[in-house]
Amino acid sequence: MGEALRRIDTIDVTPAFTRADAQAMQDRFADVPAAQMLRELLTGELAGRIASVSSFGAESAVLLHMVAQVDVDVPVVFTNTQKMFGETLAYRDALAERLGLTDLRVFRPDPRLLAIKDRAGERWSYDPDGCCDLRKVEPLRRALAPFDAWISGRKGFQSGTRTALPRFEEDEGRLKINPLADWDKARLDAYFAEHDLPRHPLEAQGYLSIGCAPCTTKVAPGEDPRAGRWRSFDKVECGIHAPGGYDPII
Repeated sequence: MGEALRRIDTIDVTPAFTRADAQAMQDRFADVPAAQMLRELLTGELAGRIASVSSFGAESAVLLHMVAQVDVDVPVVFTNTQKMFGETLAYRDALAERLGLTDLRVFRPDPRLLAIKDRAGERWSYDPDGCCDLRKVEPLRRALAPFDAWISGRKGFQSGTRTALPRFEEDEGRLKINPLADWDKARLDAYFAEHDLPRHPLEAQGYLSIGCAPCTTKVAPGEDPRAGRWRSFDKVECGIHAPGGYDPII
């Protein structure tokens, strides 16, 4: 037979990162300070392959400042659930301007899905998991499609469910990096002071973890910082950080 006229196209479905890769990164950067670790990764093997995901919440300025110190062109993804506090949107814009971020990407819920699944905008009140999947998880999946890795602002001290948080995780075939996993509140406060970073305006009012307005309340003294999230429900995460996310919304 003659030689094939053209090469048959193939699609590479191999994940960019595996659990073994994440563990190797965990071992490699075990004793490396967060800022140094980010500089090495953002200017090295992950350059052009990574985004920083931010809620622009109470402590977000620390990680965003670290990223901007390395490269202001790193894409920063913000999911606007259309249930956000107005103060958060204003803080987002002011902080992005202050840090000189050049690639702020805002993703919103799919309006076609909203029309089908949450026409009245009240799903948060009876199905917060489904609401989060519709308004946060699905938009973030779209936002992260071009990237092999992403940076998260989670910290171990925020709640009992995060105490064993590693710096590196595998997440749907991507590398998820938690640079501040082992930072406590005092260390974050010191960083704010050292770099004169602006605080989220709601923090002074007792909102220590700030998400969507309907599902965020003030935190009482002695409570976990995330105790004010979904207070009336047996729920501690939005689904972005749950393995595999939630079941598809119905």
